[in-house]
Amino acid sequence: MPGRVRTAAATEGDRREYVAAMRASAELHAPWITAPVTDDEFDDLLRREEADDFFAFVIRSTGDDAIVGACNVSNVFRRNLRSAYVGYAAVTGFEGRGLMSEGVGLVLDEAFGPLGLHRIEANIQPGNEASIAFVRRLGFVREGYSEGYLRIDGEWRDHERWAIREEQWLPTRPSGPTG
Repeated sequence: MPGRVRTAAATEGDRREYVAAMRASAELHAPWITAPVTDDEFDDLLRREEADDFFAFVIRSTGDDAIVGACNVSNVFRRNLRSAYVGYAAVTGFEGRGLMSEGVGLVLDEAFGPLGLHRIEANIQPGNEASIAFVRRLGFVREGYSEGYLRIDGEWRDHERWAIREEQWLPTRPSGPTG
């Protein structure tokens, strides 16, 4: 059975819809993240994507091809560590339907498959209960707490560290180990 979403690398062709979707979703994202809401910020996303340590994915509905969210895999470390960070943002109007779980699941398939990673970490502010529940559903495990971890909207904010390893993901993958 085909999925309800698909993922693809963010491209110049996504600009108008992506920026509009993230701008319309700013209230949903506040105060947790700052997604690209201007052309300059989208340009920065595309520039970062040129490096081999950053991957920006657009999550689109397979029904109408609308952008339902975005997911980034960043600070990719190769060699013995084979680790990275994941960040994600839903689009207002599509939240609460499981579309982001499917989309981020596809990104994890990519990270643990073709990208050859072993561990993915998500850092979440303690009050962001929806995001904590989200990573729990995906199988992430809480590993710790970091005070003043990340600067968001001009403030250093505490974060919980959640992670999942390849061997934890594959057996619990909703569609099974073979996708």
